[in-house]
Amino acid sequence: MKITKLTTYIVPPRWLFLKMETDEGIVGWGEPVVEGRALTVEAAVHELEDYLIGKDPFLIEDLWNVMYRGGFYRGGAIHMSAISGIDQALWDIKGKALNQPINSLLGGQVRNKIKVYSWIGGDRPSDVANNAKDAVARGFKAIKMNGAEELQIVDTHEKLDAIIANIAAVREAVGPHIGIGADFHGRVHRPMAKVLAKELEPYKLLFIEEPVLSENHEALKEIANHTSTPIALGERLYSRWDFKRILSEGYVDILQPDLSHAGGITECRKIATMAEAYDVALAPHCPLGPIALAACLQIDAVSYNAFIQEQSLGIHYNKGNDILDYISNKEVFHYADGFVDIPQGPGLGIEVNEAYVIERAKEGHRWRNPLWRHEDGSVAEW
Repeated sequence: MKITKLTTYIVPPRWLFLKMETDEGIVGWGEPVVEGRALTVEAAVHELEDYLIGKDPFLIEDLWNVMYRGGFYRGGAIHMSAISGIDQALWDIKGKALNQPINSLLGGQVRNKIKVYSWIGGDRPSDVANNAKDAVARGFKAIKMNGAEELQIVDTHEKLDAIIANIAAVREAVGPHIGIGADFHGRVHRPMAKVLAKELEPYKLLFIEEPVLSENHEALKEIANHTSTPIALGERLYSRWDFKRILSEGYVDILQPDLSHAGGITECRKIATMAEAYDVALAPHCPLGPIALAACLQIDAVSYNAFIQEQSLGIHYNKGNDILDYISNKEVFHYADGFVDIPQGPGLGIEVNEAYVIERAKEGHRWRNPLWRHEDGSVAEW
């Protein structure tokens, strides 16, 4: 079998899909994207195409190394996201050719379902609390919320009080046993992060996510010493080499590699295994589309330390299209009692509705994340 063609589709709300064709008619799909930089990643995919046309898609490990090591400059969000989607498509082809789910080719599943969480939002504590109750009523046993607004490097306790009021309202609304993840989104700098982490201790959070930016990882030591709440991080790390220093320092409890950013299935399997060796949990990042979610579930299936999966059904970013719109077998993501089943079909286990993808690609998108500024006019982290 030989790879014959790569086609990319920029589709709403903010995704990039990749179709990989072979001379035997077997097609694989991937989702190579950086949110807000889809056009750039698309260009990188087609640069990597030069290494792929005419090659055997079964040689995934070798092709991964060629794409990564074949260029003198490597790593980072754009390069690794392009590799990620290509890698997903290669695994999809191999699974379909052998009539096996990808997890079977990775040693077989250790679980048949995994817990999922639902994003909640709202502008006031009462709104956030009501949205949390709605998610629990739909069967979710865990939720995630933005844990912080933009904060300057040293900010006021008035702002901290507002953040704490939101989280307190959610805890009161859902009771003591629903998991609550608070995503700081890298918006909080070291001086305020340790204060906020300590103040949130009474609310028994499932985790605090990105309490500081990944590049400020040296601050995690001090933050960890101010809280017993598990610290999660990883959506802006792109390879096992990025994660190596985080694991060796020992201050992160949950790794969140993104299957569309961190080298795809091949690399994230290695990252998951590295985390297991450090007794660190796995919770893949995935506020993306159906292909990315299907890839995550294949890694969840074979990773003993995976415990929860992010998913974007109904997330506030999904304006106009949602994850089920682009697949024909919508039942594949079966949610029940706070869990989602591991797909059992060949490859990724999803059937992409190609005609609909082509139709929506005519509209495309130029999605950009919001640009925030502090009260003094300086740019804030979003």
